[in-house]
Amino acid sequence: MKKTFVLDTNVILHDSTCIYHFDEHDIVIPITVIEELDRFKKGKEILNCNAREFLRSLDDLTGQHIFNGGVPIGDGKGKISVHLEASFHEKLKANFNNTQADHRILNVAYHIAGNKGFDQVVLVTKDVNLRMKAKSIGLTAENYRSDHVQNPAELYKGRYVVENVDGALIDLLYQTPFTIPVEALDLATTPLPNAFLILRNGYKSALGVYDAANEAVQRIENHSCFGIRPRNAEQSFALSALLDRNVPLVTMSGKAGTGKTLLALAAALETKRYFRQIFVARPVVPLSNKDLGYLPGDVNSKLDPYMQPLYDNLSVIQNQLSSDNARSKRIKELIEEEKIVITPLSYIRGRSIVKAYFIVDEAQNLTPHEVKTIITRAGEGTKVVFTGDIFQIDHPYLDSNSNGLSFLIEKMKGERLYAHINLEKGERSELSDLATRLL
Repeated sequence: MKKTFVLDTNVILHDSTCIYHFDEHDIVIPITVIEELDRFKKGKEILNCNAREFLRSLDDLTGQHIFNGGVPIGDGKGKISVHLEASFHEKLKANFNNTQADHRILNVAYHIAGNKGFDQVVLVTKDVNLRMKAKSIGLTAENYRSDHVQNPAELYKGRYVVENVDGALIDLLYQTPFTIPVEALDLATTPLPNAFLILRNGYKSALGVYDAANEAVQRIENHSCFGIRPRNAEQSFALSALLDRNVPLVTMSGKAGTGKTLLALAAALETKRYFRQIFVARPVVPLSNKDLGYLPGDVNSKLDPYMQPLYDNLSVIQNQLSSDNARSKRIKELIEEEKIVITPLSYIRGRSIVKAYFIVDEAQNLTPHEVKTIITRAGEGTKVVFTGDIFQIDHPYLDSNSNGLSFLIEKMKGERLYAHINLEKGERSELSDLATRLL
């Protein structure tokens, strides 16, 4: 059955190409949404870019016919139209204030459903409260799911555990050239490129990474980077990927305290000679969803609390080294010379990042479109690292299914330029790990 989807503003701000993802169904944009998008046009944030891109594409697509029954979106697609406001429906008046934009969008959807049938109209919004309001008056409401991961608990972990491995094969990994052919392991399925393996048989064990080009498993050694040593197998895997110049895209997921950001910074410092600059960035998502303008002080004072965890990780690395150590002094010099740049992510957007080690922290607070925008900015010789916890999200319209980090892991697995590892064991402290597990 052909349906009509009424889109909320947050869907368009999340994905400016959303109208192309509804197959043969028709799309209605309430005029209130156009008004809200107009307020988002100015600015450098991804929301502002999405608002501008959508309005431009809508203008190009519709010409003079946007209000007159709609226009075709494309081959195999439905029609799109803008719906003007209607008088506030009697059923809504008793419970909803017509001065709120959400309620005016709800009113448009309700009028359309009254004309076409409630089984043929769907309100699409990423606002869970608006979805509940719609359902309370008999409207069908859905989240926007075109970029959702089906089951985040089953996301690619980046590693395999292989039991009962012949001891002779494990011994070979400790002998030059420290590789064995993958076929010797007699695995049920071939590992994905750059996947990590724990090989063991009860007496011996070894850590390896799958080299798809040579169809071999290469042994992983424990590396120390600026005084930081891996404390478990997963951290060894992470450092292997972070130090590998043949893998320009790395993701690390895991709960707080597993060492994601610390390992990324240590690896960046260790490989600095191959890069012009180290960028460390994170999205700014204010708590309680209040704008930064609520905070006192100038722009730097407002942003400092969000960037401080990154400086804290640098301090941990420096504290591993004595104050007169050459490497400790080098970190200070790199910061002073702006060879290490710690900044909000929005300050980097629009730039081409060439020959840089680019770490994006808290990537679970990015949309899939934002992640794509960042990666497409990576120039020649750049390595991009995303870290985050897909189950700890501060963004009001993202969850573990729809955030950019989950989306990236799902889409990139199996690519030869990509490696991923999920860190599970907390190493910050025994107390921190206990709190993460129980609270």
